[in-house]
Amino acid sequence: MNTFLKSLGGIASVVALGLAATSAAAAEKWDMPLAYSASNYHSENAAQFAEDVTKASGGELEIVAHPGGSLFGGGEIYRAVRTGQAPIGERLISALGNENPLFEVDALPFLATSFDDSWKLYKASKPQLEKTLDEAGLMLLYTVPWPPQGLYNKNPVNSAADMKGVKFRAYNAATSRLAELMGAVPTKIEAAELTQAFATGVADSMISSGSTGYDRKIWEHVKYWYDVQAWLPKNMVVVNKAAWEGLDAKLQKVVLDAAAAAEERGWNKARELSDWYKEQLAAEGMVIEAPSAKLKADFEQIGATMTEEWLERAGDSGKSVIDAYKAM
Repeated sequence: MNTFLKSLGGIASVVALGLAATSAAAAEKWDMPLAYSASNYHSENAAQFAEDVTKASGGELEIVAHPGGSLFGGGEIYRAVRTGQAPIGERLISALGNENPLFEVDALPFLATSFDDSWKLYKASKPQLEKTLDEAGLMLLYTVPWPPQGLYNKNPVNSAADMKGVKFRAYNAATSRLAELMGAVPTKIEAAELTQAFATGVADSMISSGSTGYDRKIWEHVKYWYDVQAWLPKNMVVVNKAAWEGLDAKLQKVVLDAAAAAEERGWNKARELSDWYKEQLAAEGMVIEAPSAKLKADFEQIGATMTEEWLERAGDSGKSVIDAYKAM
């Protein structure tokens, strides 16, 4: 009898080990590259999203966030996800303008300059955005905006003419074109390289949010920030379609639910932090000012030129997005 019971116990152990091995094999890990520092609210939000998926799936799908360009640099993330080197990742949408001009719509100066208008533009552009990503083998999970963009410069700026010859940090095609139209000299610099670029004199100016300036302690290199509220660019989190289709329906729902929560949380956080960042820059000794009437007029003229140029590149798809936005 004891021998029989021992045999049963042995069989049970083998079955238990087999089930554990099967469960372990079924669990999946997704590495999620992020371009911005771990303390940036985009990265914090993405880390919370990853944690939510891991927890809600009971560990069946573990997502691990890698901030600060530690897994792939900012300029490499989109390609990495598209080619399957990473199953999921976050990228600044407008940095992909060379892939498709539709990616640049939220970086058109003075088209959408508030959070409410930025949300409307997102809703108007989302169908085309999803279509463009689908054609690239990707699926959109969520977006989060940056606060309105302002002009950082080492010296006072009263008009666009004051920017002539200034070394200007560009992070996408739109900011490069903006620099050209101001007479500045654009230099492509990713967020992770920003501090070194300003410290070594590679860049003396940029258009970016209060968030970027705060994260990179820009007050150590730049004195002035003009609250021109040019546009509100967005980051997006995308997933490789092959990786997505490898998930069962239950796990897909877990990811979509966590993505919806991350989008709402991220937009709310951006609103909350917008004025706070400006207060911190001022507290560190920066001069925070509204643009002069002349600088504002110059920027509006540049914005009109850039929108016209963009519509030529984006064609009917771009026009449909602008028309949908203006109709809201």
